Amino acid sequence: MERIGVITSGGDCGGLNAVVKGTAYMANNQGMEAVVIPNGYAGLYNLIKMEKLVALTPARLDQFSSNFAGSEAGHSRVKVKNIKDPEKYNRIKEGMKKFNIIGLVISGGDDTGSVMVDLDNEGIRCIHAPKTMDLDLQTYSVGGDSTINRIAQIVQDLKTTGRTHNRIVVTEVFGRYAGHTAFRGGVAGEADCILIPEIPADWEEVYRRVKRRFTRRIRLSDVRAGTYTIVVAEGLRNADGSEIVDESAGVDSFGHKKLAGAGKFVCQELNKRFKTDPEIKEFMRDTNQMVEGLYEAPEVREVRPGHLVRSGMSSAYDTSFGWEAGAGSVLLLLGGKSGYTIVGVDGHKIRYIKSAEAIVPRHVDLEQIALYEQLGICFGRPVEEFHPQFIEEKRKITRIYG
Repeated sequence: MERIGVITSGGDCGGLNAVVKGTAYMANNQGMEAVVIPNGYAGLYNLIKMEKLVALTPARLDQFSSNFAGSEAGHSRVKVKNIKDPEKYNRIKEGMKKFNIIGLVISGGDDTGSVMVDLDNEGIRCIHAPKTMDLDLQTYSVGGDSTINRIAQIVQDLKTTGRTHNRIVVTEVFGRYAGHTAFRGGVAGEADCILIPEIPADWEEVYRRVKRRFTRRIRLSDVRAGTYTIVVAEGLRNADGSEIVDESAGVDSFGHKKLAGAGKFVCQELNKRFKTDPEIKEFMRDTNQMVEGLYEAPEVREVRPGHLVRSGMSSAYDTSFGWEAGAGSVLLLLGGKSGYTIVGVDGHKIRYIKSAEAIVPRHVDLEQIALYEQLGICFGRPVEEFHPQFIEEKRKITRIYG
């Protein structure tokens, strides 16, 4: 029986198991078999050494849920081009031939997509199902909606402890050099301040906004209680454009710096201003919080939810998109396509673009940021004017999503 290999690669997130199931069910529907190539590109490279693969039969598919985040197929961060074996691509082809695999459905982000482009150039048939919680591809990526929902819930939940202790709470989230998940998760969680890589942080502006809103809340509270929430993306930059990184964290297998320290840096910038601001000491006295030598300034605490935002349950949208992406990828392969990224399924139309174009980084639209600045959210810069343009939609909207 001809087979389609399923690979998930890079970071895990919501919706991936839906991609796996969508791929498998469509392959079965077309009289083929879908098999798991475990552990990402590491598994693909070592395919020739494997004795057997797990076939995603209906009975096997019943053993895991498409609603769970993570991936039944496993992951690794391996850049095939960097493997020193000069016969690496022939080795992969031989492994696929051994198991009669005619093509690959590969779900991953920009790094995974770049490897897929290399595989396609070497004559290995593959389709890319876009996956990244960072949402920095040109297409929608499975995992984005799930992550945004998790961030929003965490930001909201942290307000209870923040208000109890009159703290400023800084939540650092993933996203590398794109701020989509920090932006959307922060807005949905009603964060007061959202710091993203696209806007270098002006610390004097940040401090001014924190001080004004935080002190006002406590002064107006009958029990003198209040908090202030900040969401910061890990790839944040200073006003001079410099990166905020922990050099000791090293680099990953793709040569990217392991970003770390943005949340801690925000805390440091606020703390040093709180401690030297005479108006803050006056505020602490006026609100009966001041204890000389022990409690003279508000506390600023960092929270790093880390992998919690990419774990647990997938959102309904990511699960639906994952099923469509997996199924559509199989149909693209059977239609003779290779080297493409699926955009979505719209009725009977399967939309796709070249993967080399899909993996070009996409950043937050700063014009849209201006709208949220008008609503009172701080983005680490002076508020910019929002200039509305009124456009009447002419086409009929037939889908809830997409």
